[in-house]
Amino acid sequence: MAEFVRDVMTPGVVAVRPAASLVEAAQLMRDHEIGAVVVADGQDVVGVLTDRDIAVRAVAEGLDPQAASAGAVCTSDPLVVGPYDRVSAAVALMRAHAVRRLPVVEAGMPVGVVSLGDLAEAQSPRSALADISRAAADSGARTTA
Repeated sequence: MAEFVRDVMTPGVVAVRPAASLVEAAQLMRDHEIGAVVVADGQDVVGVLTDRDIAVRAVAEGLDPQAASAGAVCTSDPLVVGPYDRVSAAVALMRAHAVRRLPVVEAGMPVGVVSLGDLAEAQSPRSALADISRAAADSGARTTA
């Protein structure tokens, strides 16, 4: 397995301002085929907003996604890791706090995200989770419960 977060993270960050609407955030997720965006105030990471946050914390509660803001719905003050942190430390944080994604911050600026899928692909590239993580999102796909 890779030793450092920089070796497994997805570089680059898709971010929204705290005042961005949930529609804007969801459109970015769709356009970039990702399940989460970083919520940033300037260069400062202030939250992480997932597609599940939008569904459970906003839509299911009856909030208007045009009016509700990313900052109001996101997980505030997220745990972060650095690119030179050990992968084992990132895994330990994810396990201890039951999170699937960690923003990667260097010198106070977001530089990437490390996800459960990134870790699965690095540790076991032929696993089902790694295959799923590599697959492009299919916007027309149907799911079953």
